Amino acid sequence: MIDRDGVLDLIDQLRVAIPEEVRAAKRINAEGERIIEKAEDEARNIISRAQEQAAFLIGERGLLERAEAEGLAIIAEARTQAEQVRAGADDYALGMLETLELEVGKALAGVQKGIAVLDERRAALAAAEVESSYDDAEPDDEGGEPFDDDDGDLDEDAPTYQ
Repeated sequence: MIDRDGVLDLIDQLRVAIPEEVRAAKRINAEGERIIEKAEDEARNIISRAQEQAAFLIGERGLLERAEAEGLAIIAEARTQAEQVRAGADDYALGMLETLELEVGKALAGVQKGIAVLDERRAALAAAEVESSYDDAEPDDEGGEPFDDDDGDLDEDAPTYQ
């Protein structure tokens, strides 16, 4: 038989653990957004420096083509780096959320198991009460079994139980 206090303790622990897991997911999400924002800021800074460098090179007597090429290369590199940082942040957030999903799933399974145990216990108690009521019942008529005639059907003069 399962310990009632143990099941109730488990349910209480799950009530406490699930909100903590939700807070952890929110922290993870906020951290991912912070990383993405930082990557975007860094990309803007790189682009700004590239534009400044391009402007400087343009100002330097006829180096327009070279400046544009270098500026575009720097911008492309900045975008690539920003995308890599963003992808890394997304991968990190996804991994953390998948871990959280597993933990919440385990907690849910524990809750469902606790509910099943309590349902089984209720059913067993109800069955025991029904069986006990049949054992305690007395016939209000003297006589034998309700199927005591030869044809095997319910005998009209068989005792009844209340």
